Amino acid sequence: MLDELSVRDYALIRSANLTFSPGCTVLSGETGAGKTALIGAIKLLIGERGDAGAVREGAGELRVEARFLIERGAGEAHGAGAGAAGSAEAPVGAGEAEGAGAAPSVGAGALTHGATADERIVARRLSTDGRSRCTLDGEMVTVNSLAQSIGPLVDLHGQHDHQALLAPAAQLALLDRAAGACGSEALRAWREAWEAHQEALHSVRELEASAQSSEQALEAARFALREIEAVQPLEGEFEELEARLPILRNGEALATASAEALVCLREEGGALERLFEAQRLLERQGGTDARLDGLSAQLAQVAIGADDLANSLRAYRDGVEFDADALQRALDRLGQLEGLCRRFGPRMEDVFVTWNDAARQLELVGNAAERREAAERECARTEAELLAAAARLSQIRAETAQNLAASLTASLQELAMSGTALSFSIQELPRESWSSRGPARYEILYRPTPSGGARPLSRIASGGELSRVMLAIKSLEHEATERATLIFDEIDAGIGGATATVVAQRLHSLAKDHQVIVVTHLAQIAAIAGTHLLVEKRNEEGIVETTIREVRGEERVAEIARMLAGGTDKTALEHARRLLAGA
Repeated sequence: MLDELSVRDYALIRSANLTFSPGCTVLSGETGAGKTALIGAIKLLIGERGDAGAVREGAGELRVEARFLIERGAGEAHGAGAGAAGSAEAPVGAGEAEGAGAAPSVGAGALTHGATADERIVARRLSTDGRSRCTLDGEMVTVNSLAQSIGPLVDLHGQHDHQALLAPAAQLALLDRAAGACGSEALRAWREAWEAHQEALHSVRELEASAQSSEQALEAARFALREIEAVQPLEGEFEELEARLPILRNGEALATASAEALVCLREEGGALERLFEAQRLLERQGGTDARLDGLSAQLAQVAIGADDLANSLRAYRDGVEFDADALQRALDRLGQLEGLCRRFGPRMEDVFVTWNDAARQLELVGNAAERREAAERECARTEAELLAAAARLSQIRAETAQNLAASLTASLQELAMSGTALSFSIQELPRESWSSRGPARYEILYRPTPSGGARPLSRIASGGELSRVMLAIKSLEHEATERATLIFDEIDAGIGGATATVVAQRLHSLAKDHQVIVVTHLAQIAAIAGTHLLVEKRNEEGIVETTIREVRGEERVAEIARMLAGGTDKTALEHARRLLAGA
């Protein structure tokens, strides 16, 4: 669960330190107050792309930090920790009005009573020049590491997900997730069979293209192969010859220079003899002055180095080649290689590519009949495996589609959508239209009334209907999953009245086993929260800032009243108290 969040210099937020309920936390406020900015800050922590334009004006960088608690083991049953640590909401005191701020019993959410938890401390900094720096538990990590480590802890649903749900690809992904392990295995087998068949088809097509090659192209390949194999170039040979030629051309001069240098070092009265003599002179005074002893040691090292140098010069002199025949052989070989470069280059790398391509092309033609027969047998074998994988995948998807549609329909009945129904249309694709996604096209159909016809969800569902469909999907997906933080940004779009109460009840149910964070404009949803955060935009002396703070007691009553009626008159306040008491 997301336990604490600190935001600095993000959009209009100068500074905010927030604590979240382990059950349900709501964020409310006027439109444009900055609720979306807070969601954007959380997105940075789960590895989403950052925008330098989000840095507050006048600041050099924004900083977002959070503490996540990850459960290691559960003790008592869910619900035992209702209103426990992590929820800033407390029961009403004796002197407060009835229902003024009582925390609803929302369950322990992401951490059950008696459970222990590991802490993960994550921070993200983004500067105005676009540089992003991330740390996880005090160590620097990449954004991708955040996405892999922290991303799975948060399921964030925003308005754009409504639109994504309308795409057939997203609906197919939903179906495959619902199929579970069997579906995953069938999909994996399908993709492996698909890739194997694509490779087999490629081999057949390559052989067909080779068989149709013109005689002129084949003759060009024969010529290239004949010319290059006559020279038999080796990898790196050209570069080695270019490096050797200057030595071969100047071998005598190099040998003479190294020999004369060796004489200067080794001959009687030469440098080495003088160095060793100087060393002996200093050694006679050893132990008298530490400074001179140090110089004596340095001189000894110089003498040893000079002796080693003399040995290296002797080896070099003896190894220098100044054979005229060797020079001519190198020149002739280089000429052959340069000739290949002129015809098949311009670089030696190009020569080797031409050599390999020509050999492969002639090999394909040489045993074309055998290879074609083998490739066609492989193609038939992979086609049979693909058909079997298609049948298995289609069967699992069809069964899952029926069960998922029934479950979603039942869930929608509970979300004040009586009479509506969802189903999946399954369109078998022609063989040439199969892809790595499968052999059929799946699309969610929506029937708004029992007597109405079912049509694609993308054509007829309203914004409010889509919100409830998405909530139904999220509820089903998380029933059997590990606890996670669910964030809903504007899940209440297009709904109100009695429907809002039903949606609030569903969120309340989710919060029993998950941490739920909701950005909302509906009082019914705000009333069920364990923690209520109010987002406000303030203008002080021309400086506009977004502030976020928890509201309790009468302040919370006033905010619920504003959400209900746009004001805080007596009637609205009484209605807010009743709503909180009933939550």
